Order: sequence, then C-alpha cells, then structure tokens
Amino acid sequence: MPTPVTRASLDQQLALAKQCSREAALAGAKAAAVATVATAIPTLASVRMLPWAKANINPAGQALIISTVAGMAYFIAADKKILSLARQHSYENAPEHLKDTSLEGTARLHPSFFRP
Repeated sequence: MPTPVTRASLDQQLALAKQCSREAALAGAKAAAVATVATAIPTLASVRMLPWAKANINPAGQALIISTVAGMAYFIAADKKILSLARQHSYENAPEHLKDTSLEGTARLHPSFFRP
C-alpha cells in the first residue's frame, strides 16, 4: 500500500534533489577543469610546433577545441553522477522484497533452451 504524500515527504524529496544536483554540478566542474588542462596543453603546444596546425588553427579554433572538450566532460561527468545517485537512492527506497538479489530458492539457473 503506497504511503500518502505529505508536505514533509515532498520537502525531503526536494532537498534530496537539490543535493544531488549540487553534487552533479561539482563533479562536472571538476571534470571540466581537468579536461581543459588536458586539452589546452597539447592544443597550444601543437599550434606552436607543428607547421600544419600553425597554418590552419587560429585562436578561435583553439578556443573551440578546448571549450568543446570541457563542455563534453562537464555533461558526461554530471550525467554519470546523477545516474549513480538515482540508482543509489532508488535502491534505498525500494521495498525489501525487491532488494533481495540472491539466486537462492531458484529451481534452476538456466532455461531449457540453453541446454545442448
């Protein structure tokens, strides 16, 4: 039987959502900072040392390369953090009969079509 929705439970869910989004934004910012440094060094070095890069990649192109990688890293890391927190919280809030993931009590592990 589902529990009734109360003001306190809604406030608790809202606080949990805000905390999760804060953690995801922080994880994304950390990943973006690392990706920026990891991309900027080889990009700037290649523009100074390689004749092709020096001739074909202007400063706007360099900035576009670096910012694209940083943006991708931010969104990928934030999405991974949100998904992991959602998995964690959904498992914590699941009914007890769904938390049991053991295979004890099953008659056989494989259906008959797996047999030779």
